[in-house]
Amino acid sequence: MTPPSPLPISAISAHLDTFTRDHLPPAHLLPTIEFSTPELRYPDRLNAAAELIDIPVSTFGADRPALRTPAGEAWSYGELRTRANQVAQVLTEDLGLVPGQRVLLRSPNNPWAVASWLGVLKAGGVVVTVMAALRAREIAPIVERTRPSVALVDQRFAEDVHAVREAQDAHADRDAAAPTLTVVEFGGTGPDDLVARAGTKSGEFTTVDTAADDVALLAPTSGSTGVPKITMHFHRDILSIDNTFGRHVLGLLPDDLVACSAPFAFTFGLGMLVVFPLRAGACALLTEAATPLQLAQYVDELGVTVLATAPTAYQAILREGQEQRLAGLRVGVSAGEHIPKAVWEQLRDRLGLRIVDGIGATELLHIFLSAAGDDIRPGATGKPVPGYRATILGPDGSELGPGEPGRLGVIGPVGCRYLDDERQKDYTVDGWNVTGDVFHRDEDGYFHYHARGDSMIVSSGYNIGGPEVEAAVDTHPDVLESAVVGKPDTQRGFVVCAFVVLREGVPGDAAKAREIQDHVKQVIAPYKYPRDVRFCDALPRNASGKLQRFALRRIVEDEQAATAAVEQ
Repeated sequence: MTPPSPLPISAISAHLDTFTRDHLPPAHLLPTIEFSTPELRYPDRLNAAAELIDIPVSTFGADRPALRTPAGEAWSYGELRTRANQVAQVLTEDLGLVPGQRVLLRSPNNPWAVASWLGVLKAGGVVVTVMAALRAREIAPIVERTRPSVALVDQRFAEDVHAVREAQDAHADRDAAAPTLTVVEFGGTGPDDLVARAGTKSGEFTTVDTAADDVALLAPTSGSTGVPKITMHFHRDILSIDNTFGRHVLGLLPDDLVACSAPFAFTFGLGMLVVFPLRAGACALLTEAATPLQLAQYVDELGVTVLATAPTAYQAILREGQEQRLAGLRVGVSAGEHIPKAVWEQLRDRLGLRIVDGIGATELLHIFLSAAGDDIRPGATGKPVPGYRATILGPDGSELGPGEPGRLGVIGPVGCRYLDDERQKDYTVDGWNVTGDVFHRDEDGYFHYHARGDSMIVSSGYNIGGPEVEAAVDTHPDVLESAVVGKPDTQRGFVVCAFVVLREGVPGDAAKAREIQDHVKQVIAPYKYPRDVRFCDALPRNASGKLQRFALRRIVEDEQAATAAVEQ
């Protein structure tokens, strides 16, 4: 079946600066957009910030707790609205921001970051949120491509942004159309600090009447495959992730306290800590940086009822025997990578906690395959969240039947729009968002994860999913974590190469490598075992905690190239 053509872009934009609309992908490369449930039908005029804070204040009350921190800071819904309005006033009255201009936001997860994010949208601006962990050389290309006029930056993380600004000014050949970046810090003590400026404002602001399909976010991808792309999301998209996963799977309650390890710049964190709690009248616990054991401590001591984090965090909590600290959770969510079945079952058996697994993408803003409660099938990621449909595509783009692995294709109320990027044509195929993940669908409509498309290893004609081998390696009692990539091999095409982090004090020698190989042969089909086992102190991860297999592939590819050069 050929999906219907994409819906047209409206012509009623509130953006006076038309940069984002001018740089949307061409119409023939846009994904199909569908509004298949009643709550996904939106009016033409819509500002997501008004929906996220103004309406909740009137619905749940201004005094209701909205944000907390482990240090004891607490903001009510009314206080958050006032400060968001004050930020919008600073942007428009002091800094001259006009609707459509971009605002760079760099901060760890804290209350002023939330107020700034909401304030930018209220002012009709477009938020470009970057990880606090990024350095100047990583921020510079994002600034160059998104052309922000203002940067709102936590003062502890301002140095790199100032460096980018100074380098921008030093380039005589810089694009004259690119605005000069004005950097405003917050969290300091000076009179020009955003907090001080906000304190001089009334807190009364008329939210800009944006179009539902005006761009609200420019979100860089996490870069797990190498070079980040800039995804573009509309005001309606922000509400759509709540009207799908938020409402139908997560189901937050007003009394929930939500914690999440992901930063706001990772759209999984944005949904879990801003969009979903505010829409539900719940409270978010904002942690700037927390280890898995600290997360468990917060759950236990602060009364967290909903926790969202990566599978590796749940593994670490189990490994340290701290899972009882999660006993107060009503909901646990795992995303970023597929949660191993063994980890899921341990949490269920020890706590009765049925972890909600899911797969999402920055390109689609949040989770689109998942299941909760009795609908969970251990080992399967889940089914399309209401509002989405999904299929498995073969190499020629045809839809495959049950049991046949292929590329995952997704259609729903949001979709991939890259800012000026030729990779748009690779992600959207005949209207489908093709995520790069290999799945199969069973007879009951559940989707089962195999690997990232770039994690599938073809060895001697066999397809070997890297995550499956990783899960087997990780069951060895001396292994903390592992990552598997394909290593070029003249006889087999590729062989499985495992990078392994061992428990402290365990020697990484040839005997241990053979022991791990033999162990894997007992857990999965012997042909899948890693023929090359390498020990390392840590695995490469990006700022959102996602494993960077491309960095490991580069290591083995560089070695192969060096060996070939010597042989020549």
